[in-house]
Amino acid sequence: MSDPGPTTAESQKAPESPENTEPPENPDGTRIPTPPKAAARRAGLLVTLVLGGLTALPPLSMDMYLPALPEVTDALHSPAATVQLTLTACLVGMALGQLVVGPMSDKWGRRRPLLIGMVIYILATAVCAVAPTAPLLIGFRLIQGLAGAAGIVIARAVVRDLYDGIAMARFFSTLMLISGVAPVVAPLIGGQILRLTDWRGVFVLLTVIGILLTLVVWRWLHETLPPDRRHAGGLGDALRTMRSLLADRVFAGYTLAGGLAFGALFAYISASPFVVQDIYGASPQTFSLLFGINSIGLVAVGQLNGKVLVGRVSLDKALAVGLTVITLASVALLLMTAGVFGEPGLAPIAVGLFVLMSAMGLAMPNTNAQALMRSRDAAGSASALLGTSTFLLGAIASPLVGIAGEHTAVPMAVVQLACALAAVAAFVGLCRPWQRRNETMS
Repeated sequence: MSDPGPTTAESQKAPESPENTEPPENPDGTRIPTPPKAAARRAGLLVTLVLGGLTALPPLSMDMYLPALPEVTDALHSPAATVQLTLTACLVGMALGQLVVGPMSDKWGRRRPLLIGMVIYILATAVCAVAPTAPLLIGFRLIQGLAGAAGIVIARAVVRDLYDGIAMARFFSTLMLISGVAPVVAPLIGGQILRLTDWRGVFVLLTVIGILLTLVVWRWLHETLPPDRRHAGGLGDALRTMRSLLADRVFAGYTLAGGLAFGALFAYISASPFVVQDIYGASPQTFSLLFGINSIGLVAVGQLNGKVLVGRVSLDKALAVGLTVITLASVALLLMTAGVFGEPGLAPIAVGLFVLMSAMGLAMPNTNAQALMRSRDAAGSASALLGTSTFLLGAIASPLVGIAGEHTAVPMAVVQLACALAAVAAFVGLCRPWQRRNETMS
């Protein structure tokens, strides 16, 4: 694509207002009234909460279920490896579903595909709650992931519809405050549910959450893509749009940089339970505490990015700092786990993981914002490519951390460093921020 994104002046103006934009339409063609100016701030907060809920639903669906895995194995009389496929199926569904829902939202608007996806999510989750066999549970977890992907991809597309430049980067940082907490609290919620009922209760609660979120979306999330900006083509047009996005060197660079940074994060998520507990002898309570502290670091730096840095420092500079810190933390972790400094103990490893995960608060929102600024007229397809690359790269990184067994943390550090270096290469080699002077946002 040749569109370099919005200029600085464009990036600082309000994306839509009642004076210059026709009210959006419902799927049935009726107009949705635009909130008056007096209610703009309240409406903005409501949109933030709704989009935060949509982006939090997938990690809730994945992580709330984790404490129940041993119980599911016993209840369904299936091997642990088979039950693990219920996680894989959901993750694959979330990755592939975005490729379908994103172009649909560019063609039909945001509300209709989102509501359809949420209804399917509710039905699939309800079936998971009563599934009598592991294969049936795996199948409907795949459907659950495919449908749940609608919330992820459309939430990002809605942000692109509403915001440009600085405002968009700030909004993504705000979303991290909501969605970043979900992976932390989800296992805790799942554990408490298991104190009251069995594993099926987890899916019952997810069904209720899905119903409530669908009602909130139906009532309060307005259509953000006007009819004159929608794509009329079918599958072929969607594929051509995605191909043109990937042909845009800068978009591809930010997409790869963000996905690879997430790969380093997912290597931590996958390996940290056995690294912290099995190798360094920490208790499950200590592991939970460290995981929570690291997540707080990610959210805090994300807020620092949105509230302090954005508007004062260019997005590319903030992203460069984030990728540099991730790389340095990965180098430190590799040296420590390889025994270069002797036996480090848990404390230095925990500090390295904290620094690495916190720096994601600079990398993730800024790669999303910069990539989506290249694709105002195809935000759904661009969001789908962003999300799919992130999940797929995370899925590739995850099994590699255990390639040398459960008695060394070196593979985790190697995967993290490889992802970090590749992310830096994508940023420097493809994005080439020094060549795009018109996109500075200081």
